[in-house]
Amino acid sequence: MKQNKHPQLYDITARCACGNAFETTSTSPELHVTICSHCHPFYTGAQKFLDTAGRIEKFNKRFKKGAAKA
Repeated sequence: MKQNKHPQLYDITARCACGNAFETTSTSPELHVTICSHCHPFYTGAQKFLDTAGRIEKFNKRFKKGAAKA
């Protein structure tokens, strides 16, 4: 095998903008992230769901109106 082909791996503490820190490995000696699993809306359950029912009803109403003219 060739020597010096793979990058150096470091055991680091990654820090999030929310203040959370977690242990991981990386090729860079330090890591700062803007969003993590403790503050991401998908994992915290704080995500907003769009009301698609109103949009679908509006589309159907418009589509039926156009079909009646034809």
